[in-house]
Parts: sequence; C-alpha cells; structure tokens
Amino acid sequence: MNVQRMQGSERADTALATSKRWGSNLSIRWLENKILLAITLIGAAIWIFPLYWAFVTSIRDEDHVVSENAGILPDMFNLTAYVESIFNTSILTWYVNSIGTSLIITVLVLISGMMCAYALSQMRFPGRRILYGVVMASFMIPTQALVVTQFVLMNDMGLVNTWAGIILPQLIVPVVIIVYKQFFDAVPKEMREAVLLDGGGEYTLLFKVYLPLNWGITTALAIITFIMAWNQFFWPFLVITSEDMMTIPVGITQVRDTFGVSYARVMAVALLGAAPVAIAYLIFQKKVTEAVMISSGVKG
Repeated sequence: MNVQRMQGSERADTALATSKRWGSNLSIRWLENKILLAITLIGAAIWIFPLYWAFVTSIRDEDHVVSENAGILPDMFNLTAYVESIFNTSILTWYVNSIGTSLIITVLVLISGMMCAYALSQMRFPGRRILYGVVMASFMIPTQALVVTQFVLMNDMGLVNTWAGIILPQLIVPVVIIVYKQFFDAVPKEMREAVLLDGGGEYTLLFKVYLPLNWGITTALAIITFIMAWNQFFWPFLVITSEDMMTIPVGITQVRDTFGVSYARVMAVALLGAAPVAIAYLIFQKKVTEAVMISSGVKG
C-alpha cells in the first residue's frame, strides 16, 4: 500500500509539474503574441499615415492646409480640390492613357512571355539554352541603364510622345517568361505526347491544353503586370512631351506646374490616380500576393 501511495504521489507531482510547465509556456506564447501584435499595429500605423495625411490634406481648402492651425485630425470636409482636379485638369484623359497603355502592356507581356516560355520549355532548337541564359542574365541589368538607348531608339522611330513609345520598352519582363517556363516544365510529358498523337500541334498544346491549366498563374501575373505598368513614372515622364498624352503618375506633376504649390489639389489628384490600383488590389489581394511571392521566389 505504501508503495502504491508513493507511486500515486509521484504521478501527481509529475502531472503538477507538467501542468506548470504548460502554463508557463502558454503565458510566454501569449506575451510573445501580444508583443508581435503591438509591433504589427505600430508598423501598420506608420505605413498608413502618409495615406491618411494625404486624404486629410485633400479635403481642406488651400488656405487652411498651410495655416498653423492645421492639425492631424480632419477638421473640415471640403471636396473643392477633387472637383477642381476632375474638371480643371486633364485627369480623365490621363486615366484613358493609363488604362489603355497598361492593358496593352499586360496583354502583350503575357502573350509574348507565354509563347517564349513554351518554346524554351517544350521545343528543341539550336541556341535554346543560350537564349534562356540571356533571359536569366537580364535580371542583372537595371532598366535605368537602358533608358538612353531606348529613348534614342524611340526618337529615331518617331515614337516619342505616342502610346507606342510608352508601351514598347515596357514589354521586356523576364520574370513572366521564367514563371511560365517553370510551370511548363512541371506539366507531365505524357500529356504533350497524347495531344501530338491525336493530331494536335503546338498551338493546340499551348492555348487549349497548357493555358487552361495555369489560369491562376496567368491571372496573378496579369494583375501584378497591370499594376506595375500603371505605376510606371520614369519612362513615361521621359518619352511624353504633351499634356494630352500623359499618364496618371506623370500628370500629377503637371497639376503642380499648372496651379503652383497647391497641396490639396496635388493630394486629390494623387489619390484619384491611386484609387483604381487600390481597388484592384483589394479585390484581387490573394492573387497579387501570390504573384509577388512567385516573383520574389524567382528572383531569389
């Protein structure tokens, strides 16, 4: 009986010690989670503050924006800056230019990248490995290093201040080719052989077999390519010389040139220009995140 009591006492002590350890671990994890949550909230507040300040500035009148009484909290709701930005600037024309060029860039980049990746992955021809090496090596060349050459080429072709001048230099997106090639490499070879035996050609394989299999990747790449083309500033700023051909990012600078230092109007135009991309991101957030992860993984 004494032995059984001692064993029971030892088991009870062991269970109590285990329970204390679990309680201690849970307390530590709870504290760690709270600390991480606090850090995340602080980081989110720091990140969103410029957007908040831009909105607060845009709903004030110009005199109040630069006054000493302007605080952090919104103290008025004045839409004059938005009304003047829409009706007294060429923002609607800039919208058309941005949407048109971004859509064309997205479609051409996806089609050309898909076809190039399919050729590199599924077709055998001399110089295939060298061509793929050139695509991979293009990551090491910053786009800014090509600006002078591209501008001279567009000028010689008479494409300065045209949609074609904006679009053509932005069609080089190696990451699209590499992502598609990785997917095509993963497709079972038996599927390709079966289609060829049934009389299908390369066109059938690419657009009727491989493309339906990777709609998720195509959608993700389309969204991220469109956003990158929409936000492009440096090249359109160089190649566009007239206001009616400007895109949204370039047009924001024209607002400042037209009105002088008008902070409310500048912020209003900036928010109006960012609104389509922000809405698209909110709608396709999962796909955008997927595309960024794919691009980061390839570049890494």
